[in-house]
Amino acid sequence: MTDPRSAHRTGGVSWEALQYFNAYRFLVALLFLTLYWIGHLPQPLGVYDRALFGGTIHVYAVLAVIAAVFTLSRTPRYRLQVFAQVCVDIAVITLLMYSSGGLDSGFGMLLVIAVAGGALLTPGRIAFLFAALAAIAVLSHEVYWQLHSYFPQPNYTHAGFLGITFFFTAFVSHVLASRVQESQALAMQRGIDLQNMARLNEHIVQHLQSGIVVVDDDLRVGLSNESARSLLGSGDRATGLRIGDLSAELDGALRRWLANDGSQTVVVGAVRGGIELQASFSRLTMENRVAILIFLEDVATLRQRAQQMKLASLGRLTASIAHEVRNPLGAISHASQLLSESASLGAGEQRLTAIIDEHSRRVNSIVESILSISRHNRTEPQIIDLQNWLESFRTEFINRHDLEPEAVTLDFRGPGIRARMDPDQLRQILWNLCENGIRYSRRMPLLTVQCGVHKDTGRPYIDVADNGPGIATDSREQLFEPFFTTESGGTGLGLYIARELCEANQAALNLVSSAGDGCLFRISLSHPDKQHVLN
Repeated sequence: MTDPRSAHRTGGVSWEALQYFNAYRFLVALLFLTLYWIGHLPQPLGVYDRALFGGTIHVYAVLAVIAAVFTLSRTPRYRLQVFAQVCVDIAVITLLMYSSGGLDSGFGMLLVIAVAGGALLTPGRIAFLFAALAAIAVLSHEVYWQLHSYFPQPNYTHAGFLGITFFFTAFVSHVLASRVQESQALAMQRGIDLQNMARLNEHIVQHLQSGIVVVDDDLRVGLSNESARSLLGSGDRATGLRIGDLSAELDGALRRWLANDGSQTVVVGAVRGGIELQASFSRLTMENRVAILIFLEDVATLRQRAQQMKLASLGRLTASIAHEVRNPLGAISHASQLLSESASLGAGEQRLTAIIDEHSRRVNSIVESILSISRHNRTEPQIIDLQNWLESFRTEFINRHDLEPEAVTLDFRGPGIRARMDPDQLRQILWNLCENGIRYSRRMPLLTVQCGVHKDTGRPYIDVADNGPGIATDSREQLFEPFFTTESGGTGLGLYIARELCEANQAALNLVSSAGDGCLFRISLSHPDKQHVLN
């Protein structure tokens, strides 16, 4: 794990601070160099040794440029550059001080700045090393004056106070640098935490089963997760598009809600590929602007959840029906059978017993249909190769109903189409649709079964089309309701059970068309890669 202190010292902020320090050093060198060449050096600069002053300031300017180049290239390492530059400053300023007549020249304050800069740039005990080097340089200067010069006289008191100033400056800079370092480390850690939290939130949003779309005031998509793009059939690109480009019906519902003339939660029918969506709208305040948050749910998934509760209740209901209805019904059927075997019954009485038997069987069929729903309260989804499966189903169906091979045709709109569903329940659904189809078809082929993949959603589908007279307009709304039938002998539970089984498998069953040339039912199946929720 990276040490925050090391990250602070070698990070971009530290290198930027060193660049500012280099800029200060270069400007000082440039100032003295300019004064030297124009011949207006103020007293006492260079008064003792003008040649040494000029040579030193030229060398210092060159070294400042070289240091700036090294800093921009970030080689050698950061701490070595700081140490070298501070040592150069101490040496150069000491020479300038010597050539300008000693401590009275005021160059001691530049040494204070050099010590403070080094201490701030490299937090730690090295700050006191810079102070010690500066103090040694000043004291050495005074000793040299005493041993080799007669004028001016050395000032050890001034040198001593200046040395104390160096150490005090180093201490204050050390404390300030430590606090800056701690604040920087805390800020970096908070930044890392925020980045991690942002990544976590993004991961959660992108992998939610619910679709999330954020649109701006112009109703353009600013953010969408993977589920939303899948439900809307927008592929990988949705950002920047208007919501109306993805779904005109969703756009209309959103505009009505914004105008306070619509519901906050609406069901958008058949957006793409036969998928029904439930959309919920909410305003989202983001800094100084307001966005709109749209939650999208696949209605088939919601129905599946409701299906779990319905099937639990239906299981208790069917148990009660089995106890309360089937036993008395069996007694009635048995009594009717015994009565019909009596030799004393006339033709009228025999007709009445036949009616009792017929309706007893019909009631028993209804009970069996209801019981069949509760028996399928748990799905066992599998990945199905639809081409092989449908070919096997077609062969079985033709043989069972003694049909000609051309009576049922298969049409595949692509190779290798797969879906996730319980194969037994899919067989029951398709069998029911096909039996209804051949019952009403009037010409060959009696049935056309088409299999394909919707280009927008990627969901596989199975279409079952017959060649019958179609369904009356007033009957279409009630088509999937329980006990609704147009036949006198029907139970009205076939299509209802088929839709219930579809919803239990996160699939959908819809009547796509019902014209005078027949009906077309579509089963929109679950994608083979989609996580399936068991009932």
